[in-house]
Amino acid sequence: MQAEGEQYGHPAVCFFTVIFKFSALAFYILCSIFVQNFVIQFVVTVLLIALDFWTVKNVSGRILVGLRWWNEVSDQGESVWHYESLDQQTLETLNKKDSWLFWWSLYLTPVAWVALGIVAVIKFNLDYLLVVGVALVLSTANIIGFTKCRKDAKRQIQQFASQTVASHMANTFQSAFSV
Repeated sequence: MQAEGEQYGHPAVCFFTVIFKFSALAFYILCSIFVQNFVIQFVVTVLLIALDFWTVKNVSGRILVGLRWWNEVSDQGESVWHYESLDQQTLETLNKKDSWLFWWSLYLTPVAWVALGIVAVIKFNLDYLLVVGVALVLSTANIIGFTKCRKDAKRQIQQFASQTVASHMANTFQSAFSV
């Protein structure tokens, strides 16, 4: 059980989970107000968004919530998705504050980008929707990947539990008749 005043278990990972999201949003907003150079805004913001995507997918998800996903192309040219999660016992030991930060930042970031997309439409800055589109595609990819990991983890846990119960019942039944 974790204490109420619990600290982050992986503060550096938590920092980088949030800093690239915040930096991309802040740079986009500040450039929209002060710089008015779309090329600079596009390149730097997309770079920050890509750093966020990579960090969340390859580092934060694995360390903060014990989940990992990836896609590869099979020899037949088909896209094959892979989802991994830690075992239930290890998942229960993960820091709750780390997990909370991961999931909330994962789901709130696209909301912020949608709001910025609406502002771009209202201001008739339709070229800025390209940046918002990139941000939404990469954020959505992480949301889908980690949500599927989470569901797959729950399915694996349920499957393990039912196999354990069935095995225990079979052993009990067998020992009852083998006197």
